[in-house]
Amino acid sequence: MKKDSKIYVAGHHGLVGSAIVRKLKDSGYENLVFRTYEELDLERQARVEAFFDQERPEYVFLAAAKVGGILANSQFPAEFIYSNLVIQTNIIHASYLYEAKKLLFLGSSCIYPKHCPQPMKEEHLLSGYLEPSNEPYAVAKIAGIKMCQSYNRQYGTRFISVMPTNLYGPGDNFDLKTSHVLPALIRKFHEAKIGGDKSVEVWGTGKPRREFLYVDDLADACLYLMNNYDENDIVNVGVGKDQSIWELAEMVGKVVGFKGDLRFDHTKPDGTPLKLLDVSKLTALGWHADTPLEEGIRRAYQWYLEQL
Repeated sequence: MKKDSKIYVAGHHGLVGSAIVRKLKDSGYENLVFRTYEELDLERQARVEAFFDQERPEYVFLAAAKVGGILANSQFPAEFIYSNLVIQTNIIHASYLYEAKKLLFLGSSCIYPKHCPQPMKEEHLLSGYLEPSNEPYAVAKIAGIKMCQSYNRQYGTRFISVMPTNLYGPGDNFDLKTSHVLPALIRKFHEAKIGGDKSVEVWGTGKPRREFLYVDDLADACLYLMNNYDENDIVNVGVGKDQSIWELAEMVGKVVGFKGDLRFDHTKPDGTPLKLLDVSKLTALGWHADTPLEEGIRRAYQWYLEQL
């Protein structure tokens, strides 16, 4: 991308989209376009195509999506599959119709089978059954991958797909009903500290292992891949190491300054037992994550405090 290329970031208010905007601006890209939900409902095909017809973006970062944790995915499966299918379909097709030079589609590590070999390689996609709790969301993201690959084959487009691991950082969702595990733990520990509670409840057994990537590292990877990657195959983006939810909870408690005990609710779901990405492909392409987990949690907690 040239510094004056017109770049559209879909979902610029979200966790990932806002990080991509920060990275682009810090890197000297100034010709950025985006719309709020009030200005452009991405679920309305005619409005999306009218926007592309008017703006003619050269490069598209497709970070718009309906996302959430285990609870939200379990309660709103229809919304998760419908909204994600429609949003990505409208933007990918409009990018083709109005001849965008390149598009980057953001998937998710939840596209891989529930009992996937560890670490999960890109070729493991569609090799087994999905985790039931987020299957509708995963199916939508898989459809987006296949749509990008199909348009590349039939129309010669340059649409690439990246699969980030679990994300966190500034701009995250801290609503306990819809958030992912790390921001939920930050809020729980903070409220317990302020309230003088003796313990904090954590969902599940604490045994599942998860990998966490600071969102600004993902944004850096997206910019790197947009400028350096043109193949049809998907690319994993992660840090290449994981820890148990138990270990994560202890680390969050340390950062927040909570002195009480952990209480694990075994009646709540654990989700996928293991979820570690193989990032050797991205490493070979010349990129790796820089932010240590504890430092990233400290920055995320500081951002949370600033929002209160």
